[in-house]
Amino acid sequence: MTLETMPLSKAMNAGLRQAMENDPKVLLMGEDIGKLGGVFRVTEHLQRDYGEKRVLDTPLAESGIVGTAIGLAMTGFRPVIEIQFDGFVFPAFDQITTQLAKLTNRHEGRISLPIVIRIPYGGHIGAVEHHQESPEAYFAHTPGLRVVSPSTPNDAYWMIQEAIASNDPVIFMEPKSRYWQKGEVELDASAAPLHASRVVRTGTDVTLVGHGAMVTTLLQAAALAEAEGTSCEVVDVRSLSPVDYAPILDSVRKTGHMVYAQEAQGFVSIGSEIAATVMERAFYALEAPVLRVSGYDTPFPPAKLEGLYLPDADRILEAVDRSLAY
Repeated sequence: MTLETMPLSKAMNAGLRQAMENDPKVLLMGEDIGKLGGVFRVTEHLQRDYGEKRVLDTPLAESGIVGTAIGLAMTGFRPVIEIQFDGFVFPAFDQITTQLAKLTNRHEGRISLPIVIRIPYGGHIGAVEHHQESPEAYFAHTPGLRVVSPSTPNDAYWMIQEAIASNDPVIFMEPKSRYWQKGEVELDASAAPLHASRVVRTGTDVTLVGHGAMVTTLLQAAALAEAEGTSCEVVDVRSLSPVDYAPILDSVRKTGHMVYAQEAQGFVSIGSEIAATVMERAFYALEAPVLRVSGYDTPFPPAKLEGLYLPDADRILEAVDRSLAY
């Protein structure tokens, strides 16, 4: 097995490079992704190595970028779009939800749209308005879109390749606060299924569930809980649509307690859906209600307040204590 330690951003770059190497129909499109290599340098040197016809610097027009990608996909290409920041995706929302998500169904399956839309999302980088948001629930709510989010460099490397290989449109949510977090990447291993949840820490007392950047925070909370005598199992959802419930339900049936944590607002969210489904499918195994820890139901605050807005290990541990107190 070949292991290489790299940050998540470099793992994304390596995964994109491998996908382009494997298939000449893979094209990258986005604002400043070519010569600059993207704001977060995820596409660094790819235009140099593959040329301007495969790594395209586009105008600042997200709706036009997605519309162009749809046309390219209908003629056999596999476009990968970078949305520079999460809040910039909304000018393209109409194209994504009324065209990209529905065209295959509208044509009764006669066409496929193998498009990946990469969206850096979430907080913890001290940015301004429209640069720190968590819009994943909008896309998970839309039939016809697959939605995934890696939490580790290894998942980033493999999941981006699997997403590009998919014949369905994939919204690829990248936790921007973890771009610089390093981890081992198994360069020659077989990939886990794109839409599989995974237990990343075993435990017996409480199940902690989350996605994206929050998985690291859950692991931090689990380590602190262990020091106090509470054993937490951590499940990384990885795929937000469809959701692989089996590992989550198996864990809940073992522990009897569950806490879901996310950066996004709590109302009508990924955590809401998963909590409701666990309550339906594992009701008799639960010894307490499923609890949720989330961002607050307000617009994302200025940088100096984001530490109060975003869930941290302490807020998760408070929920663990409340769950065990039932």
